Amino acid sequence: MAIYRQTGNRKFGKVTQRQDKSKKYLNSIKQKQQAQAKFVRMFVVFIIFVVALTASIFYVGMNTDFCEKSFGKNSPITEFFNKLSDGNAHHSNDFAMPFGHKRKNILLLGVDASNNDNDLWSGTRTDTIILVNIDPKTKSVTGLSIPRDSKVYLPNGHGIQKINAAHAIGGVEMTIKTVENTLGVKIDRYIMVHDNAVKSIVEALGGVDVYVEKNMRYHDYAGNLHIDLTKGYHHLSPAEAVGYLRFRHDALGDIGRTHRQQWFLRGVLNDLKKPETVAKIPEIVSVARKYIKTDMSLYELSRFAMMTKGLDMDKIEIATLPGGPNKHGSTSYWILDADKAQEVVNRLVYRRTVPEEEIGDVTASVVYSTEKSAEAQGLISQLKASGINVSCQTTISRTHSQFVAHSNKITNSYFNKLKETNPMISGYQFVYEPTMYPCGATDFSIVVAGNNK
Repeated sequence: MAIYRQTGNRKFGKVTQRQDKSKKYLNSIKQKQQAQAKFVRMFVVFIIFVVALTASIFYVGMNTDFCEKSFGKNSPITEFFNKLSDGNAHHSNDFAMPFGHKRKNILLLGVDASNNDNDLWSGTRTDTIILVNIDPKTKSVTGLSIPRDSKVYLPNGHGIQKINAAHAIGGVEMTIKTVENTLGVKIDRYIMVHDNAVKSIVEALGGVDVYVEKNMRYHDYAGNLHIDLTKGYHHLSPAEAVGYLRFRHDALGDIGRTHRQQWFLRGVLNDLKKPETVAKIPEIVSVARKYIKTDMSLYELSRFAMMTKGLDMDKIEIATLPGGPNKHGSTSYWILDADKAQEVVNRLVYRRTVPEEEIGDVTASVVYSTEKSAEAQGLISQLKASGINVSCQTTISRTHSQFVAHSNKITNSYFNKLKETNPMISGYQFVYEPTMYPCGATDFSIVVAGNNK
């Protein structure tokens, strides 16, 4: 009402309100996309590791002569591959968890650089904290990203701290206990990845082929980060790969960076399929052993790698623990929304959703980049033809297409069925976000981004 009185123009006031709402949405999404971007970066490293391990099993472990000629008959590497290949012969399930058929929680941690070359882990803070839930029955994976600045109680009398301080104070044991206490879940295993992992693995691969979607130039002399890439296909060096993944000096920073990390992962996976990569596998595994720390046994890791063969990438669902930024003095915290956080935990960890027969009427929002107006209108027509009420639509500047579920009745299964009648949204990233609506409260939103490849 105040806007109308100031402007004297009701139409202009409505436009201003809509712009304010979009601005607020974009500012909030920036912060939450930081955590999602780190999820993708961590997933990149983890997938590289398990794919390399899987390739080792199939291309090296099954070839005894190759192992003995390359590494020696009694070498640890030969014995390693022989054990893996022997174990594979007794297991036919292509999506078998190494420790049972029930859902399991794996805590994926990314730590910052250490000043101690002799100890990469002690005293480091967890820059990334992701609770990964794996369901062998549905062959699906969910990832719950916990913002590193989340305000929590640390165990053993350490009081209120940011959650990323738990590792620096009490190591991985305190981090696990803090997550368990905060979310009310049980952690089954952990995998910790060092910040130097990506650069070292790309170095072991000898570079990665990636299509750079735009010119990227940025120099941070204090942080020793130099990015100078032109649009087009490149064989990225380790330093260029790090720059490509870290670049965020464009319209929405981490949103674009998230998309680039997905393209980077495609490039890595393509390079891992090349025959010449086989000879590099021992070095890749060696790098992974240095920069990845876990409480999984060799057998569990091998089974975990085998499990990825049956993983449907369209069944990966991610979300950020709901909350909001708050500054207390000079300290910035992420204050968790207890009720919404419990909703997310119930959905992603306990897999509680609305049965399909109880879904009922569904409402949707469609937001799109200006250059995608025609595609968006076609999508809106298809949704309406499917009986979905598109109650909100508007333009928005985005470079990353997403399908965002806002209510528990919109599941990954619902999304995959919707893709059958709306193939345009195939390949869109599925995100569960119960609190942020780009243009009104609906059951789900579809973001049709520009320049999406």
